[in-house]
Amino acid sequence: MKGTGNEKVGAIRRFLPIYLCALILLLGSVTGWYLNKDKEGTPEEVNYYQISADNGIQLHVLQTGPSRISLSSINDNVVRAGISGINGGFFWENQLLSIAAMDGMPVNGSPKEYGSGWYNIKYARGTIVYDRVTGMIDVQRAASVDDLDMTDATKFWAQGGVSMNIKDDNNWYALAVKEEGLPFPDDERFRSGMAYDKSGEVYLIVTSTKCTAENFRTAVKRNIAVGNLSEAIFLDGDGSSQLLAGDVKLKGDNRTVLQMIGVQEDMED
Repeated sequence: MKGTGNEKVGAIRRFLPIYLCALILLLGSVTGWYLNKDKEGTPEEVNYYQISADNGIQLHVLQTGPSRISLSSINDNVVRAGISGINGGFFWENQLLSIAAMDGMPVNGSPKEYGSGWYNIKYARGTIVYDRVTGMIDVQRAASVDDLDMTDATKFWAQGGVSMNIKDDNNWYALAVKEEGLPFPDDERFRSGMAYDKSGEVYLIVTSTKCTAENFRTAVKRNIAVGNLSEAIFLDGDGSSQLLAGDVKLKGDNRTVLQMIGVQEDMED
């Protein structure tokens, strides 16, 4: 480039923003992720973003601390319910088939009542448990709330699903399908999941792309809390895969779901 030193500096300054934008887009396409953050309409300290995974799956993510997670029975579509969050575990009609309990109470009935959220029906399944006393979060394989390990049975939340076994690429499929009964693993369906990282942050994930369970797990493993992801579970899917995050509304097939995972202001403040 010909010209004086000042002219060269001026040209660099003019084109630098363009170069930076191009570099960001290039990095996004190479690494398989590009974040589109939009917090409008979500509670404080809750981040919503989209990730375009390198295997073609579009992930919609709500990220927050575990103290902002609230489990509830809504018997409605997540979008119609008007609560920021995603769908929860498996259900049949008015019976919850997955654990969904907060502070000693299942969300859909009484303790030890069938379909209340006290049990993972038929299978011991991967359940994410948050201990409010210790602040620890982990996945426990359990058939009921009675099986869960916690400091105080009145100070926790537990959301059941099916284990992803993020660190076990060889055996995760057999464990999820044969031992925990993951439905329709090989079908192309909308998928939902819940994950947490080493610092305890929680990620609520819904796809707007139909995919197999394996492809969903791969997208989660490669793109959620990269290098810091601890574990994840599958939640109910297909038409039940629903999300509300501000103006982003994923209604699934518009069906009613029994239970959801909401995000709200810190319950421990």
